[in-house]
Amino acid sequence: MFKYDIKNIRNFSIIAHIDHGKSTIADRLLELTHTVAPREMQEQLLDDMDLERERGITIKAHPVTMYYKAETGETYQINLIDTPGHVDFTYEVSRSLAACEGALLVVDAGQGVQAQSLANVHLALERSLEVVPVINKIDLPTADIEGVKKQIEDIIGLDAKNAVCCSAKSGIGIDQILERIITQVPPPKEPIDKLLRALIFDCHYDNYRGVMVYIRIVSGEITKGSLIRMMSSNITFEVLEVGVFTPKEKAVDSLRPGEVGYMIGNIKNPSDVNVGDTITLQKYPAPEALPGFRHITPVVFAGIYPIDSSDFEALRDALGKLQLNDSALHIEQESSMALGFGFRCGFLGLLHLEVIFERIQREFDVDIISTSPSVIYRFVLSDNTVKEIDNPSHYPDPANIEWVEEPWATCHIITPTEYLGAVMSLGMEKRGICLKTETMDARRLLLTYKFPLNEIIIDFNDKLKSATKGYASFDYEFSNYEHSDIVKLEIRVNEEPVDAFSCLVHRTKAESKGRAICEKLVEVIPQQLFKVPIQAAIGGKIIARETIGAITKNVTAKCYGGDITRKRKLWEKQKKGKKKMKEIGKVRIPQSAFREVLKASG
Repeated sequence: MFKYDIKNIRNFSIIAHIDHGKSTIADRLLELTHTVAPREMQEQLLDDMDLERERGITIKAHPVTMYYKAETGETYQINLIDTPGHVDFTYEVSRSLAACEGALLVVDAGQGVQAQSLANVHLALERSLEVVPVINKIDLPTADIEGVKKQIEDIIGLDAKNAVCCSAKSGIGIDQILERIITQVPPPKEPIDKLLRALIFDCHYDNYRGVMVYIRIVSGEITKGSLIRMMSSNITFEVLEVGVFTPKEKAVDSLRPGEVGYMIGNIKNPSDVNVGDTITLQKYPAPEALPGFRHITPVVFAGIYPIDSSDFEALRDALGKLQLNDSALHIEQESSMALGFGFRCGFLGLLHLEVIFERIQREFDVDIISTSPSVIYRFVLSDNTVKEIDNPSHYPDPANIEWVEEPWATCHIITPTEYLGAVMSLGMEKRGICLKTETMDARRLLLTYKFPLNEIIIDFNDKLKSATKGYASFDYEFSNYEHSDIVKLEIRVNEEPVDAFSCLVHRTKAESKGRAICEKLVEVIPQQLFKVPIQAAIGGKIIARETIGAITKNVTAKCYGGDITRKRKLWEKQKKGKKKMKEIGKVRIPQSAFREVLKASG
């Protein structure tokens, strides 16, 4: 039985690249500590979202409290905060690490160190966490344990001589991981006083109980009935329940320093809770807030619109609830001539956008359409004002633009040596600059590139995987803004500009993109009774054109034999009718056309 003692608490998270066995190790730890009964056990237990199971990825951080009797006979409370592995969810990782003292670095014995584990382990080292290297999948025929140890030492700079070797699937070495957590991960620091300071590292909305806040207690104690205050918003709430995750919610009497759990108050409005905020007591408040986790700003923007305009309120509610436990999701309202009312949303990458898109459709049952993703460009105007624009409809008058700056990102690509040529040609196609090439071992290279951000947010990952048969991995971080030749590509249907199809592109890519959109529109816009020109233009210059042929009627079918002038008269009459129709006719673009073009332009 665990008797509370701060020295016997360990808080840790698991850092790993996608598919290196992080969720499976978490399953084995839950089994070994008897946290979950065998009949309730299932694979990827902490990944409770359908989307996580289907894609085999972790999207949300999941805390769980385990109790383990060590070889010394002492019982320890071990709090695992399971973190995502994908580069788009770095903010989830940074939040979880703020509540931990240590981290397990899980590396696949067959694949070695990958780009995303490299990025996340640096987040942990920046926070001075104790990192314990774990080499997983040692029972694979392709496992190269010594080679992976050398990579961990050379690339990350961690001592890997005593790295734990395990196989999460067969359960080998899991007990060693628990012992290593107890001996290597330090216990939480002793509190400096008894004032309540609790870090909010996550939260989610429960339809029946309101907002559930995930907290890590740094000092003081929180109990049912406490009157608490959020330090950034200065709002007061009464605590209705406190508890721990086992992994389901389990109410307890109180949470004390070093412990991780949840709190439910009478919080009805999701916007009252800010992740990274500090909770303190209303009566005896702490003098200053805890340092929050690293705040991440969105880099990819896209419009999200309801297909049925009556779903607008439902979409607003859905986005509000998703934003609650996803502080990197940025939302502002906008309207479009073609798509009606919707929202401009900011994301951390394309996977983040896809996940939010699917969650809105599945969890909230709202049919939506998304516009093509874009990044923020800086326009410096002739009066020296700077405008930040991510939406083509806000493009300033070209006569007033002095210069344009676009965001660039530093990108680390790890690839097998035989695919170097394919990666280099992809880099050239995406306007990349190769900064350096390093040899990791006999088989793999680490390439450092600089790319314009808009070139890598859309299909770069897919193309990289295709070029390297799935072996390469990459991660990126925002670098700086640089001068660039960015233009507005305008799409005109029947000589009228259509806002929803316009986009901001680099001049060298404008023609190919314009042609692709025009070709797609010819397929998806139904034929009219007159010819419909579809044009891509930059300013007044047309750079691509396609024509949708008219639906023709054979007006001379009833004329047989006789003089040709009868037919000519009918053709002239038809010509005049078509000309008049073209002048007053409107081309109605179906909703499906917008969806198809967004797929093509993406």
